[in-house]
Amino acid sequence: MTPKPPRTLFICQNCGFQTGKWLGKCPECEAWNSLVEEVVSPEPPYRRTPDQVAVRSRPTPLISLSPSQEERRPCGCREFDRALGGGVVPGSVVLLGGDPGIGKSTLMLQVLDRLSGSGFIGLYVSGEESAGQLKLRADRLGITSARLLVATETCLENILKLLDSEKPHYLVLDSIQTLYAASLPAAPGSITQVRETAFQLVQLAKRSGIPIFLIGHVTKEGAIAGPKLLEHMVDTVLYFEGDRSHTYRLLRTVKNRFGPGQELGVFEMRQTGLAEVTNPSALFLSERSLEAPGSVVVASIEGSRPILVEVQALVTPSSLGMPRRQAAGVDAGRLSLLVAVLEKRVGLAFGNQDIFVNVAGGIRLTEPAVDLGIIAALTSSLWERPVAADTLIFGEVGLTGEVRTVAQTEVRLQEGAKLGFRRALLAKGQRNQLRSVKDLQILEISSVREALRRLFPPDR
Repeated sequence: MTPKPPRTLFICQNCGFQTGKWLGKCPECEAWNSLVEEVVSPEPPYRRTPDQVAVRSRPTPLISLSPSQEERRPCGCREFDRALGGGVVPGSVVLLGGDPGIGKSTLMLQVLDRLSGSGFIGLYVSGEESAGQLKLRADRLGITSARLLVATETCLENILKLLDSEKPHYLVLDSIQTLYAASLPAAPGSITQVRETAFQLVQLAKRSGIPIFLIGHVTKEGAIAGPKLLEHMVDTVLYFEGDRSHTYRLLRTVKNRFGPGQELGVFEMRQTGLAEVTNPSALFLSERSLEAPGSVVVASIEGSRPILVEVQALVTPSSLGMPRRQAAGVDAGRLSLLVAVLEKRVGLAFGNQDIFVNVAGGIRLTEPAVDLGIIAALTSSLWERPVAADTLIFGEVGLTGEVRTVAQTEVRLQEGAKLGFRRALLAKGQRNQLRSVKDLQILEISSVREALRRLFPPDR
């Protein structure tokens, strides 16, 4: 009997929906532009052998269970441990994504080197670099540990054999998109392969207790390539970010089943590899121009860490019929909202002005606590009046022009006092909660109009 030829299907990367023709919108999950063409073999679907089927468990009353006694293992890299919530949980699967060349492989090699220095065996399996290329990278990073093992392999079955023979304590796979299961007819990197290899690796980690780190490619939109199911299967999702024109690298936690989300680790890329930045606020403010119109310092919270960053605004007369509104590091929609508040509630005219807002250092701010800082920077640039260099600003701004309180005010102020700031502009009603902050003059305000009067007094 003549075997059937392969056929072409379009598979949604978010939900796995299959169709014989391309569609702009997935009818199942309603995601746009998510269907990818794949050649599917007509061979029978892959079936697990009996030894691969998980052992059935019996239901147990929750109150009779004892909490796990396994503690987190610090990696020896404080910024990496911070992003993980304090260290690596045995049996966890961590997915690390980032742009090409941002330093993902360098980071994981350095982490494995720290772990191997503590007596653990680390196995780094690369599907993209040869052993000789990995050696060149290790020499540049100064890695000399004999407990750090490397291998070049992309077949999942061979990797499982390596684990049986070497018995490492940690495993890094670079990358999940290059792996393939020989029992599946699909090509490496396809939705079917990524889903199946990730599933088997997650099951392996839970059975053996070996922490597994998966390095993933990202799309041009910045999301990890492959089905969205991949991020749901793993325990922790980290994104390694940074602007190539800057030396800073940010390790951001997007998901963490064993710790707080939205944590942030900060690194600096040097010739000898990635160096930890223990005080990112001082680093981001080191090149700040004092007493410059349009420049303010805001206090933001990334996970549990306070970070002080400089927000810059440039307001200049426009020669275009439609003035430009551009933002780098903050949401452009939020910028338009704050400009509308200034026009409606304060009476400032931005209709014929080009507006540019930038967060110095390449960091991206997403929390509403930076609203008041953006408004102060815009007004400072429009009026050509600088904000005092020793003033720290934060607060959420509403559509009626009110300034609202934000979480962790005390932590933000303590960070500001540590870096020498003398004044803080924030929402009214929090003074009783700030008794431990004694080195800062607290300026409480309730509206945007009042905030601008405090920052730019008429007699100044």
